[in-house]
Amino acid sequence: MTLWAAMIGMTVMTFALRASFLLLPPGVETPALLRRALRYVPPAVLTAIWAPELVFHQQVLQLSLQNEQLLAGAVAMAVAWRTRLTFATIISGLVALHLFAWLI
Repeated sequence: MTLWAAMIGMTVMTFALRASFLLLPPGVETPALLRRALRYVPPAVLTAIWAPELVFHQQVLQLSLQNEQLLAGAVAMAVAWRTRLTFATIISGLVALHLFAWLI
């Protein structure tokens, strides 16, 4: 019963948090600090998704020059930082991954 109560509670809270932005009366504005903080949510979530893929191999932390995924990720991050072009970042990351996989 405890598991079900936790799952139902998490479901209700998630729904309430998401619906709260949609159900606010039209005259209610979100505070500037909250709006500014919400801009960083998508990059934080995306980083939480892809960062472990770069540094972990078979659940072991691998921070070395033998980790071709980490090296390709560094190349892709440098291209993204320099150009801010999504397509260039994807292409450079894929090319670097295949190049490092071939070299290592």
